[in-house]
Amino acid sequence: MHLTVLGCRSGMPADGQASSGYLVETASTKLLLDCGPGIAAALTAVTDPAELDGVVISHLHADHCYDLLPIGKSLLSATLDFPGGPPARSSSLRPVPLYVPAGARSLFTRWAALFPVVTAPLLDQAFERAFAVHEYTPGDRFEIGDTTVGLHELRHVAPNCGVRVETSTAVLAYTGDTGYADSAVKLATEADLLLAEATLSAPDRTSHGHLSGGDAGRIAAEAGARALALTHFASIEPAWLQHLFDDATGSFDGPIRVVRAGERIRVLA
Repeated sequence: MHLTVLGCRSGMPADGQASSGYLVETASTKLLLDCGPGIAAALTAVTDPAELDGVVISHLHADHCYDLLPIGKSLLSATLDFPGGPPARSSSLRPVPLYVPAGARSLFTRWAALFPVVTAPLLDQAFERAFAVHEYTPGDRFEIGDTTVGLHELRHVAPNCGVRVETSTAVLAYTGDTGYADSAVKLATEADLLLAEATLSAPDRTSHGHLSGGDAGRIAAEAGARALALTHFASIEPAWLQHLFDDATGSFDGPIRVVRAGERIRVLA
């Protein structure tokens, strides 16, 4: 299993880096975890979106789902011949399975309708034709290719599920956004890699729900995770990132990395 960091910024893109988005690749499966602003472009640098076997969205904040519409439109446009334009790249479309929180389907349909293309109405059907939308609830588990995906409800101001991706040889746990919670420890139990947001320089005492570097390290240690990767950065100033790393080392004595956009990481079993 390999993890490619397509984007690792919290909130909106900054410093030339995209928001949240991670490509997980196994021997036979490609999964996209979250799809924030900038991810549509970053994804095409490493794979054709039509090759995705599934997309899983942790929660419905814009920095985790905003680029679903551009990806959907690009999948549809590949099947169209425009007068004077290049020929269609594909004669058929295989809808990409899209797993989203309950209630997202109607939201996405309204969203797509805001940007009609009257001369090519197919492009207005991203969530009807480009994706096969599946609404999930916390606790759901499903198979995508050679992976088993589990959704764990975590603590955030918007309903958020951490994503656990398992194969016969490796386990990746991804938090989405969360404050410290016992459910986050369960998500990461004995994971080969815990990919944890580390947005804050100090623990979050509010109801919003975000992790500091120390919180992420504590979860990794209590879960018995083998390695920890910090992501979802409010800043990429070296001093800020070093503080997150140092804070995590105070709780977790396993391997820790501060991820970089474009980085490809092997998830060891």
